[in-house]
Amino acid sequence: MDAKIEFISGGTVTSPKGFRAGATYAGMKEKAEDSLDLGILFSEVPCVATGVFTTNRIKAAPVVLCQQRLPASRAKAVVVNSGCANACNGGQGLADAAEMASLAARKIGVSPEEVLVASTGVIGQSLPMKLIQAGIKQVVLSNNGGHKLARAMMTTDTVPKEAAVTVNIGDGEFIIGGVAKGSGMIHPNLATMLCWLTTDAAVDIDFLKLALRKAVDTSFNMISIDGDTSPSDMVLVMANGLAGNKPIPRDSKQADAFQQALDLVCLYLAKSIARDGEGATKLIEVSVSRALSIADARLAARTIVSSPLVKAAVYGSDPNWGRIIAAVGRSGVEVVESKIDLHIGNVCLVKAGCPLPFNRGEVVNILRGSEVLISLNLNLGDATATAWGCDLSEEYVTINSQYTT
Repeated sequence: MDAKIEFISGGTVTSPKGFRAGATYAGMKEKAEDSLDLGILFSEVPCVATGVFTTNRIKAAPVVLCQQRLPASRAKAVVVNSGCANACNGGQGLADAAEMASLAARKIGVSPEEVLVASTGVIGQSLPMKLIQAGIKQVVLSNNGGHKLARAMMTTDTVPKEAAVTVNIGDGEFIIGGVAKGSGMIHPNLATMLCWLTTDAAVDIDFLKLALRKAVDTSFNMISIDGDTSPSDMVLVMANGLAGNKPIPRDSKQADAFQQALDLVCLYLAKSIARDGEGATKLIEVSVSRALSIADARLAARTIVSSPLVKAAVYGSDPNWGRIIAAVGRSGVEVVESKIDLHIGNVCLVKAGCPLPFNRGEVVNILRGSEVLISLNLNLGDATATAWGCDLSEEYVTINSQYTT
């Protein structure tokens, strides 16, 4: 029997059974209406948990702490702050991350080792521990607190990013939910940004690690906003088993359904990040088909979507397709110029490596849309991949030239 997977209206990370969350304003970010900058995600029962982490060789203290504690069979909570990344703070940063976990553990009545930590914001600033200590005491956990948690994670994000799906398979049902933040310093490799995923399904830990890696590879690893990878970023998944099913093993019908649902949630959140890129006005989708390998297809798509020249052309609705061809040519993947086909929207601009006449006004109108599709067929193999990004506007420079001022 095929699984039935449906999005939950207003779904979030606390949609699965047994998860609660809450957030408060502790004073780490500039005060604005409804500001939140400190939050906790909590499971009423222990979870099997795992994560993937930034490949930046400079790793923020919370990343180091989480890598030490994961994978785990008894994780119960995540505490997160925005406004300060707790990165490049040496031994004091590690001590502060551990203390942050201890404060959250005391608040919710669990062991400090059962708490994971994340921070996002400015690099090189020490955590204001007095603010965090006071703020954690103010957090109130609730079944719908995922919405507040999503807002507390935001830095330059303009909108919270949340999703949840129900999965019906046979006579069983479980839910996967998630929240994410990310708007700048986005160019993933394993993971870049913050994302918490939860499920009330019971899942075998070895399969959970594999499922998360697969989901991240086709979603978060295929987005790019500015080519920078943060020291702070991670994706965590927690499974508490309150759906009552037997633990889902690898290579089972339930595993296929779980993977499909996890992929769906991760893709939704990843595209939400790309769409909300700093200063962005358009979502760019680049689809590369018939590459020699999956690695080639992914690299070609990511190179095009992260090209500043392509991004600037899309912002200006300029059908300068040569920039796309140049990007794939420098990507390092195998290409044969005489075999390349290129489309923007439904307009073919290049066929078998040769430029075609096209209606410039028609392509300009396509590029003026809120979503721009670029399709490149390499005609060399059978591999396909898709990447997402955004255009490059003057506002991006404004945001990042004044980030700490």
